[in-house]
Amino acid sequence: MPHNIDALKENTLKFKNVIIEPIAISSKKENTKFYFVKADSINKLGKHWASGIGSFNKQHILNHKTKRFKIEEIDIESIEVQSLSFSDLVEKHEISSINRLQIDVEGSEYEILNSINFDQVNIDTIIFESKHFDGTFKEGPKLEEIKKKLIKNSYEIRKLDNENYLAKKN
Repeated sequence: MPHNIDALKENTLKFKNVIIEPIAISSKKENTKFYFVKADSINKLGKHWASGIGSFNKQHILNHKTKRFKIEEIDIESIEVQSLSFSDLVEKHEISSINRLQIDVEGSEYEILNSINFDQVNIDTIIFESKHFDGTFKEGPKLEEIKKKLIKNSYEIRKLDNENYLAKKN
């Protein structure tokens, strides 16, 4: 989201080891449409977390509508973004290990976690949102598949709260 990229750049100016990639992570390298809550609508909607809602699927954002969060089509903007796979990003920056990977990508967690080649990169800890794994506010077979994959790759898994899991390498 352009407004978040700008804030991130400003907040990390004093750090020399931060690389900001204005891209999306998906299952493959492609240009795709990305939807997000307009910067001008965040205050109007009255929820600070609205600045973090973005998706390749506009309906996913609209599915967040409630009595207290009155999101409408006019509150959503889209841009064309380049996406890379997780493996492409790891190769591009020659990453061999990650201490902590945190993923909260409004329903694309499954695609990203499923695409990780654990032989390519060692990841100590993974924290990921689970509440949209099988659709907006749905957990199901895709979540179970990822949990099995993580266990197979020597992770111990525990639920942190109603929305997130922690996977820690044994």
